[in-house]
Amino acid sequence: MAARSRPDARSLRVDAIVAAALAFSGCVMVALSHTAGIVVNPDASIWLALLGSVLLAAPLVLRRLHPVLVAIAQSAVYLAFGELGAIEFYASQIALFLGFYSIGAWEANRPRARWVRLVLVVIMAAWLASSAVRGFLDPETGERGVAAFFGYLGIQVAINAMFFGGAWIFGDRAWASAIEREDLDRANAEIRAQQAQLSEQAVALERMRIARELHDVVAHHVSAMGVQAGAARRVLDRDREAARDALQHVERSAREAIGELRSLVLTLRSEDDGTGAAPDLDAIEALVDAARDAGQEARLTTLGDRPPLSPAVELTAYRVVQEALTNARKHAGAAATIDVRLRFSRDSLEVEVADDGHGSPHASRVGLGSGMGLVGMRERVTAIGGELEAGPKPRGGFLVRASLPVVPTVRSVPSAPSPADDPRGAPAEPAASPSDPSEVRA
Repeated sequence: MAARSRPDARSLRVDAIVAAALAFSGCVMVALSHTAGIVVNPDASIWLALLGSVLLAAPLVLRRLHPVLVAIAQSAVYLAFGELGAIEFYASQIALFLGFYSIGAWEANRPRARWVRLVLVVIMAAWLASSAVRGFLDPETGERGVAAFFGYLGIQVAINAMFFGGAWIFGDRAWASAIEREDLDRANAEIRAQQAQLSEQAVALERMRIARELHDVVAHHVSAMGVQAGAARRVLDRDREAARDALQHVERSAREAIGELRSLVLTLRSEDDGTGAAPDLDAIEALVDAARDAGQEARLTTLGDRPPLSPAVELTAYRVVQEALTNARKHAGAAATIDVRLRFSRDSLEVEVADDGHGSPHASRVGLGSGMGLVGMRERVTAIGGELEAGPKPRGGFLVRASLPVVPTVRSVPSAPSPADDPRGAPAEPAASPSDPSEVRA
């Protein structure tokens, strides 16, 4: 059986304030009614009517915690003071409506809520019927006319039907709405928890996969280098030729390890099984064409002369453009304007993907998405010794800029690059800064 959450302290304070306000309003109505002479029983004491107003509103303090008891207590007070002619018919109606409404809105036992309301309606109808019979037998009725009496009785029946029917319907609607809202909140919390768990699992699995791959690639070569270096140290003074041969083995193993590490970057960061050709810079034009087919205004600009690039750099550039175009389509909208720029220099390739953010009213990336796309781009770029910038532009839109070295390097710490050995014996040069910074924020 579905149940609402228990009311919080703020709700209980609000109920206490409402009860006090209705009690005060009822007392004011009693005083004004006696002053104007509009009372049911002129012989009833004003103090009795004031007491009835307070007793009718006071149970509302607990209307969310014990709605059935509150409604029963209010009905008993209303009937008792109504028989004494010491009840006012203004604020008391609001208090009675709120108590009857609270059964439907807060009673967790739905069959009990239905039967209690039905019994209260029957009791109130019986009391009104008895009052009508007594009114009909009153000698004054004959003076006013029977037709006038039944007209007044019809008005009372219609008013009470709308009164109790409205409280019944609105109470049930409030219950259903609260249950639906809480179900949505629970589902949202579960989804968020599952997303966090899946993200943690994905990171853990990726780390394990990288650790296994690194072990398979590096362990053999490092072990061989250690053995050959030890052999070279032992024979360095006695047999220089043997020492030179051992050091050549160390050098060869180091170069093979670096080459396999570069291949590992391609394998780990590629979505295919490694058997097909990796995408290169020539495939970026197809990505831009696909963006145009999706309705975006996409432009590809190439600046500078294209130097020879390694497959790792070309694949990384392709993936950065692919992820940036996907993010632009997702967050900036299908009608966004996107500029893709490739700047070539002697020792670096700079990739820029910028959108104007005009295709969607919610184009800001702040707080949207899981952030895994940007993390993946940063990992790809950092893995080959490059740098990545991603964030909102000052005048709207979003910018992704990656600076990639022509010859990829291996970084031991993402924030501190360490140059790897070049196959020709020269260290790789650092990535150059943008050739025209003014174009970055255009």
